[in-house]
Amino acid sequence: MARLTLHRIVKHYADTEVIHGIDIEIGDGEFVALVGPSGCGKSTLLRLIAGLEAIGGGEIRLGERVINDVPPRERNIAMVFQNYALYPHMTVAQNLGFALRLQGEEKAAIRRRVEEVAGILGLEALLERLPRQLSGGQRQRVAMGRAIVRRPEAFLFDEPLSNLDAKLRVQVRTEIKALHQRLGTTTVYVTHDQVEAMTLADRIVVLKDGRVEQAGTPLDLYDRPANAFVAGFIGSPAMNFVPGRLSLDGAPVVLTEDGLRLPLVAPPRAGDGTRVLYGVRPEHFTLDDGADGLPAQVAVVEPTGSETQVALRLGGQDILAAFRERLAPRPGDVLRLRPVAAHAHVFDAASGARLN
Repeated sequence: MARLTLHRIVKHYADTEVIHGIDIEIGDGEFVALVGPSGCGKSTLLRLIAGLEAIGGGEIRLGERVINDVPPRERNIAMVFQNYALYPHMTVAQNLGFALRLQGEEKAAIRRRVEEVAGILGLEALLERLPRQLSGGQRQRVAMGRAIVRRPEAFLFDEPLSNLDAKLRVQVRTEIKALHQRLGTTTVYVTHDQVEAMTLADRIVVLKDGRVEQAGTPLDLYDRPANAFVAGFIGSPAMNFVPGRLSLDGAPVVLTEDGLRLPLVAPPRAGDGTRVLYGVRPEHFTLDDGADGLPAQVAVVEPTGSETQVALRLGGQDILAAFRERLAPRPGDVLRLRPVAAHAHVFDAASGARLN
């Protein structure tokens, strides 16, 4: 295990810069997820750490070693790929032990290590099978086992669950988390699925266009997003955004073009009349038939069992509200909603920066 430090990392493809001076520090034994939309640079960054691509500038340090020019096989980093990358003609046992065989380990030592890793991942009964005889989840466990058997200083995961169905993703996600808790190996995990990142990671780094938008614990990012991009990306269902202007004459509110008054607890760091986006998460609406309730017309109702999600039209904007109550409104009905002011977010409409 070791600390992994990325300092001012730059990457070019021809004349195009795709990674723009990124700084990330990952502690010894920490699990960090890199998230962001397609094309944001997260998989490229992982390949730079692995040594599969050369950096254009900056420094990658693993522990006390600068590994910029160290060949991939000498970095003591193990990578788990999206497509498993198993050798189809080798059994599970042979796939697990292949890296050790390349290192010249004795057969008895390889067998002991393979059996140990198979026990950790529940693969004991599958050691003589070929990859084509395994399910997707079993193949992914073999891919993880092949990384574990080397006892690397760091694990890199490149969207390892994207080929699995929804139920299996949850199962393997749990296995990955339990594995990290058991081994405590420094881990960098790339995913486009922010739910995976929220449930797995100690810290999340949100990337956009090759730059870090925000880094922090999952709840830091959820409760205190630095800007509208992070606020909209972290959280499922996504945060609602309603445009308006700040009104600081009396109790602070955001006024929409339709004249709705969206409540705030305290004045944001901006002047009266500033154009803003009022952000509120779906679970932070309550029903209020009183004077403070805002009329919203129901468009679609989606019961999920644990909650009811309702798509509505509020002040000319499409929003989504989530209720724990057993509601049964019909399309066209009007519900009166009140945003919970203590959980409201305000972002500058031009820059997206958080103002409260």
